This record gives sequence, structure tokens and C-alpha cells, in this order.
Amino acid sequence: MPSATIQIYNTLSGKKEPFETIDPGKVRMYVCGVTPYDSAHIGHGMSMTVFDIIRRYLEHRGYDVRHIQNFTDIDDKIIARANREGIDPNDLTESLIQQWHKETAELNAKPATHYPRATQEVGPIITMIEGLIANGHAYAVDGDVYFKVRSFPTYGKLSHRDLDDLLSGARIEIDERKADPLDFALWKAAKPGEPWWDSPWGKGRPGWHIECSAMSSTYLDGMVDIHGGGSDLIFPHHENEIAQSEAFLGHEPFARYWVHNGLVRVGADKMSKSLGNFVRLRDILDRGLGPAFRLMVLQGHYRSPLTYSEEGLLAAERGLARLRLAADPNSPLSAEDASGDIGDLASIITETNTRFHDGMDDDFNSPVAVSALFDLARGINRARAGGGDAALIEQARSQLVALADVLGLRLDVIGDVALGDAAPFIDLLLEVRRELRTAKQWALSDLIRDKLGDLGVAVEDGPSGATWSPKRG
Repeated sequence: MPSATIQIYNTLSGKKEPFETIDPGKVRMYVCGVTPYDSAHIGHGMSMTVFDIIRRYLEHRGYDVRHIQNFTDIDDKIIARANREGIDPNDLTESLIQQWHKETAELNAKPATHYPRATQEVGPIITMIEGLIANGHAYAVDGDVYFKVRSFPTYGKLSHRDLDDLLSGARIEIDERKADPLDFALWKAAKPGEPWWDSPWGKGRPGWHIECSAMSSTYLDGMVDIHGGGSDLIFPHHENEIAQSEAFLGHEPFARYWVHNGLVRVGADKMSKSLGNFVRLRDILDRGLGPAFRLMVLQGHYRSPLTYSEEGLLAAERGLARLRLAADPNSPLSAEDASGDIGDLASIITETNTRFHDGMDDDFNSPVAVSALFDLARGINRARAGGGDAALIEQARSQLVALADVLGLRLDVIGDVALGDAAPFIDLLLEVRRELRTAKQWALSDLIRDKLGDLGVAVEDGPSGATWSPKRG
């Protein structure tokens, strides 16, 4: 049974709260997934990583986590792209969903307990819509069904907005058939060329928001401990989800803790296709930099924006190399990490454990936890260089590997090969390659890089020299 008190920032209350679950020792977690109409980008990768870290830490603390993550596999963008390419929407989404699972694995994210899809949950969705109509919270018109926003008195409580402010400040879709401009679609009548399902209101398909309400109710028994997603989903998606779910279920809250990760910025701007600063997740994974991306996410707080840059990613890769150096029992020492006072490694081990858990218990403050790992790595290398006690060094090394694994960072392998077996040889080859580049023997230098790539090792040249990492995928 978990004993530590974890504090979680709840978007609903706007403050940190002690974490108390519906069922002792068990966590019901629902995370809004992707709409598979295009390849995943690093914003998706950030959210995936954040909630994987949260799940891993809760499991580390002794909780049994049931993790549900949906796929919105019917949507205007999916239909538009499928029609444009002349393919079946199901073929498009199936291909992209399989790609998503592959990328999830390459980021070392644990698979969800279940991945419900909107197209496979139409029955529960229709049942929920019928219930909302029956209790006066929804109405049908011309084959569409709308939720009556003003029938739910606390609408706006998640985004902390007033209804009148929403009406004046939001971009509202004009539809004279709606009883109120704020009302939103639960069911959409089918248009020519669109996929459709039979319903009491005619042929059509689910609206966006209702699917998550139906899925969380179906797979988590109508109540959720942690409901997660990006901060861009707070309004309108999660606001609408609260209204639908609580209006249907007849109790509140249906989700105890609303947890939202920050968004990705590229330089000073929000990442956007229109700005030309769009970074696909696959581009990072193909370079073998998935673990570096995970560390990059960990070095910022999950609620803060992630400022992405190539320099930042390569800096994270160099940081990961320093952690791997300390994790490898046979690695050579760098002057940077080996210099300085040996210190009391036993005290560092104790302090690392305390700082790591105190940081993560405080709203999953991963920068504090990661800082503790780097200090432990430095202590290990200094103890090695100073001839410290071998048993104590091994204890510290084992602790470093174990705590990093809690965060999903694997320090002791390159693919399926132990670091202790391969790292010294790779480092030696990179040193030879550096000499070749200094001598301007570019062909031989490139040959070493390419051959390492063939063996599953990605080499990146940066301002401070070459770094390497396992090449996945």
C-alpha cells in the first residue's frame, strides 16, 4: 500500500492537493490521446512522456495504475485527408495508430492498459447521448444532437471562465438551429461522402467531446482519479467533458484531479505548421535521440512550456551520456565529472534518495529529481577517480540506474547490448574519428560514422564534439 503523500496540482481547484484515490492503492487514469490524421509531432511526444513518467512514479510508489488512452479515429481532418488521398478513413487511421504504437515503444513509454477508439465505442456514446436527452441536458434537431450548456450551472469551472465572457470572447460556430450559441454537438448528422453509423436521430457520427466521456465511463466505472492531457484541451474539450459526464452520471466530480502538461514552443513561438517550425517525433527517433528527448522533457516541469531547439536536444544527449558514463561500471572518466573533492558518497546516496522522492512527490517535479541524479553521477565518478570503496560505488551506481529507470531513462543498455560491453569501444572509435577529422580525412571519418550507424549507434556532431546514442526503430 502506498505510504507517501503525493501532492498534485489540480487544474480544477487551481492549487496543489494531497493525492487520494477512489480505491485505496489503485489509480484510475484517463489521458486524452491523438487524432490520427497525420504523423505525431513532438507536442504529442511531450504529453506521452509526461503521463508515462507520472504513471511510472505512481507505480514506483506502490499504486496499481489502470491507464486508459483513447484514439479519436473519426474526425473532420481524418475525413478530409482520406478523401483527398482517395483512401478509406479506417485504413488511414489504422496505419497512423500502428505508427503511434511504434513511436511509443521507441520513447520507452509503457503501453496503456487499454486504447479505446471512437469508432468502436459508438454504442456507449449513443447510450450516453440518449441519457442526456432524457434528463433535459441535450436536444436533437435535424439529425444533430446538442448539449445545452446553460442546463449545467457550473459550466466553466475547469477553465475558470464565466458563461457571459465565453459568449463574448470565444469564436462560436454560428448555427441558427442551436438553442444557444454556446451549445456544442454530441452527434453530427452525416454529410455526403462521410462515414456514418445508425442512431435514433438518423445516420451520423459522434461529436468530438462525447467520446471521452463515454470511454472514461465505460473503462473506469464512471469515476476517474487523474484525467490528463495537454493544456490546450482545458477549453473547450475538457470543460465540455465535465459537463457531459457529470450531467449524465448525476454526481460530481467525475474526475478528481485534472492534470495538464504545458505546450511545446520552438524558439519564441508556439510550434505550428503555418510557421514552418513543426517538428515530427519520427525525425527525432530516427536519429536515435528518443532518450535525449525524454531527458529534455524531464529537465522542465511538466506544467511549463517546453522550449524545443536542436541545441537543447543535443545538450540533453550530452547530459544523458554523462549519466550513462557513471552507470557503466567499466567506463572511462571525463575530466569534468572526475575532478573535485571525493566527498562522502554514502551521504550522497542518502541525499539523492531523499531529493529524488521529495521532488517527485511535489507535483512530479522532475527537474529536482534529475538534478539529484546528476549529482549522484558526479559523486560516483569522483569516488572512482579517488579510489573510493568499490562496494559503495557499486551501491551508488545501482541506485542511479534504478532511479533513472523510474523516470523511464535506461542507462545500462544500448539497444540489447550492455553499456559496459560496448561503450569503451564506441568511445575509442569516436576518438579515432576526431583525429581523422582534425587531419581532414573526411572519407574515413564518415566511414566510421556510417558503420556505427549500421550497428545501431547514432553519431551526432556538435559544437563541443561528437556524441553517440542507441539508434532505435
